[in-house]
Amino acid sequence: MEVLNQINDALWGYLLIGALIGCGLWFTWNTRFVQFRMVGEMLRLLTDASLRPKGSEKHISSFQAFTVSLASRVGTGNLAGVATAIAVGGPGAIFWMWVMALVGSATAFVESTLGQLFKQHHKDSFIGGPAYYIQRGLHCRWMAVLFAILITVSFGLANNSVQSNTICGAMEGAFGWHPLTTGVVLMVMTLVIVFGGIQRIAHVSSVLVPLMAVGYFVLAIVIIVMNIQLLPHVLSVIVKSAFGVEQAIGGTLGAAIMNGVKRGLFSNEAGEGSAPNAAATASVTHPVKQGLIQALGVFTDTLVVCSCTAFIILISGLYTSPELNGIMLTQAALESEVGSLGPVFVAVAIFLFAYSSMIGNYYYGEANVRFMTSSQKVMTLYRLASGGVMVMFGAWTTLEVVWSMIDLCMALLTACNLIAIALLGKYAFRLLNDYRQQKRQGIKEPTFHRSQLPEIEQDLECWE
Repeated sequence: MEVLNQINDALWGYLLIGALIGCGLWFTWNTRFVQFRMVGEMLRLLTDASLRPKGSEKHISSFQAFTVSLASRVGTGNLAGVATAIAVGGPGAIFWMWVMALVGSATAFVESTLGQLFKQHHKDSFIGGPAYYIQRGLHCRWMAVLFAILITVSFGLANNSVQSNTICGAMEGAFGWHPLTTGVVLMVMTLVIVFGGIQRIAHVSSVLVPLMAVGYFVLAIVIIVMNIQLLPHVLSVIVKSAFGVEQAIGGTLGAAIMNGVKRGLFSNEAGEGSAPNAAATASVTHPVKQGLIQALGVFTDTLVVCSCTAFIILISGLYTSPELNGIMLTQAALESEVGSLGPVFVAVAIFLFAYSSMIGNYYYGEANVRFMTSSQKVMTLYRLASGGVMVMFGAWTTLEVVWSMIDLCMALLTACNLIAIALLGKYAFRLLNDYRQQKRQGIKEPTFHRSQLPEIEQDLECWE
C-alpha cells in the first residue's frame, strides 16, 4: 500500500497537474474561450431534438449521450471525493476543483469533438473514443491499444470498485447493512443492466441522472438558505485556504492543489479521455454540437453538484474532525444540518449517484474492449468482471485501497489522452471555426461533411 501511494505521488507531481492546466489553457485560448462564450448554445443544443440527422431514430440521442457521460461524472466523486479532498487538502482544495472545471471544460470540448469526428458505425448506434481517434487520427495502433487497456482497467474495473465501496459504506452507516450483503444486491442489479447494452444503459441514465442531480441540488440549496449568514465565511475559508500564507508555510497548500486537481479530475473527468466514449455514440449533424454539450457536463458536475457537497460540509464545520473522511464526512455533515434523515438521504443519493456511475463506467470499458477484439467470450468475461467481481471487491476492501488504485489508473490514462488531444486538437479548432461561421451565416443547425477535412477524409468512417 505504501509503495502504491509513493507511485501515485510521483505520477501526480506537479508535472501531470501542470500538463492538465497547461492543456486546458491552451485549448481555452485556441477555441477563443468556447466554454464561456457558447454557454447559451450548449443549453439550446441539450434540448433541441432537431439536431439529430434524419433516419437516426434508433441511434443514441445527444441528450442520452450527455446523460451517459454525466452518469459516470456525477457519482462518488461528488459526495465522497469532495469530502476526501477537503479532509486531506483542506477547504482550499475546492477552489482548485473549480479551476479544473473552468479550464478543463475546454479540454472536454476538444476531446469529445474528436470522439465524434472519428466515431465508427456499430449496430444501432455509433462507437468511438480516444482509442479510435488515436488509431485513425495519429495512426498509432500500439498507443490506441494501450489507452484501451488503461481505460478498461480504470473505469470498467477499478472505478466500479470505488463506487461499490462507497455505496456499501453509505448503506452500512445509514441502515447497518453488512457491506457484503449490499455488494451482492448491487452486483445483481449491475449485471442486469450491463448485459442489456448501450440502449438500456442510455435509457436508465436518462432517467436516473436528472432525478438525482435535481434532488441533491434542491436539498443543498435549502441547507445553504437556512445558513445564508455563513456563506461569506465559507467562501472566505475556501479562498484563503487556496492561497493562504499559513497553508504555504505549513505545507498544506501543495496538498490542497494536488487533492483539488485529483478529485476534480475524478469528478468531472475533463482530459481523462472517458467522456469521448459516450460523446461518440450520439447522432448529431456536426461534431461540435456534442463537444459543446460535454463541456456543459463539466460545469454541471463540478460547479453545481460538487459545490453543493462542499458548502454542506463547510457549513457544518465537521471537516476539521480527523476521524471523518469520505462518505462518512458527507453523511455526518448532512446529519448535523437536517437531523437523523441526513445519513439516510446520503445513502439513497449515493446509491443513485454511484449506481448510475457504475453502468456509465462499464460502457466506457465495453467500447474499448470492442476496439481490441470482437470476441463475444471476451465481452462476456469483461461484463462479469466489471459488474460482478469488481463490485464485490469494492464491497470487501477498504476505502484507502480503492482510492489508491483509481489514482494510479487516472494518472496513466490522463497522460496518454493528453498527448493524443494535444496533437489532434487542431481538427477540433477547425471544426469549431466552421460551426461558428455557419451560425454567422444564419444557419440554425450547422452540418459537417468529411470532405471538409480532405487530408483525413479517408480516416473518417462516418459523416458521409
